[in-house]
Amino acid sequence: MGWFTETAVRIRAGRTPTRGNPDGVEDWSPGAVDRLALSGLNVQPRVQAESTDDDRNAVITGLRVQSDEGVDLDVTARDRIEWRGEVYQVDGDVARWPDPVVGGVHHVEFNLKRVTG
Repeated sequence: MGWFTETAVRIRAGRTPTRGNPDGVEDWSPGAVDRLALSGLNVQPRVQAESTDDDRNAVITGLRVQSDEGVDLDVTARDRIEWRGEVYQVDGDVARWPDPVVGGVHHVEFNLKRVTG
């Protein structure tokens, strides 16, 4: 069994035009989003933290995602990722590492974050 066996779904907001913005605003409603299956992934834990105060007990879960060699992914920093039934936000920029031998993308790496509580 290899390292890149995980699958996920990229969720990208649709655009809904408004009177003041013809280019539209992000629309995360189920009928407006674009969903794309992603495969050949390695997903690893990155961080887990808990913060408490008088009003809230928040848990932050972070993951690191890497694509297999030679696999580019249609993912941006504005997307969300559904993995194992949970929805995460892309946390920071998406890194596309170049292949120094043949050119193009060698692999893609990005972080995910989910806050609950």
